[in-house]
Amino acid sequence: MTAAQHTPRIVGSEPPQALAQRQIVWLGEQDTERFAQQLAALPQLRNAYVTLHGDLGAGKTTLVRHWLRALGVQGRIKSPTYAVVEPHEAGDLSIWHFDFYRFDDPREWEDAGFRDIFASAGLKLAEWPEKAAAVTPVADIAIHIEAIDDVQRQVTLKAGTPAGCTVLEALTA
Repeated sequence: MTAAQHTPRIVGSEPPQALAQRQIVWLGEQDTERFAQQLAALPQLRNAYVTLHGDLGAGKTTLVRHWLRALGVQGRIKSPTYAVVEPHEAGDLSIWHFDFYRFDDPREWEDAGFRDIFASAGLKLAEWPEKAAAVTPVADIAIHIEAIDDVQRQVTLKAGTPAGCTVLEALTA
C-alpha cells in the first residue's frame, strides 16, 4: 500500500486540475538538453516544485541530469532511487532531486525531514511523485514524458499553480 492510498492529501482532497498546459516533442536527447537549459534559465524555477511523470526509461532522470548540469551542478549526478533524495548545490541555489519510486510509508516523510525540505527555499524535483502524492504540495509544474519510440518523446507540461503558469508563459515567449 502506498502513502497515497492511506494518508489524506495535505492540500485539498482531489488532485488539482492543470491551470495551463503545453505540449512539445523532443526529437532526441539534444532536444531534452536544450529544454533543460531553457528551464535552468528561468528564475521562476529557483523556488519551485516540479514533478516528473513517465514510465521507466521515458527520460525523467536524463532531463534532471541535463537540468542540473545547466544550473552548474558539478560532479556525479546519480539517481536517488535508493536514497529517495539527492541534494545538490549550484551557487546559492539548493536543489533536491527526489525519486519516490520506493516510497510507501508516510512516516518516512517526517522521519527523513522532507517536510522541512519542502518548506525551505530551493528547487525540488520529484520522479514518481504519485507515490508520495498524499504528503506533497501541489506541483508548480508537472512534466509528463511519454516515449514515442527509442529517441522521440511527447512532453506535456502542466501548471498546477499561478507560479507554474508564469513558467509556462516564459517558456512560450
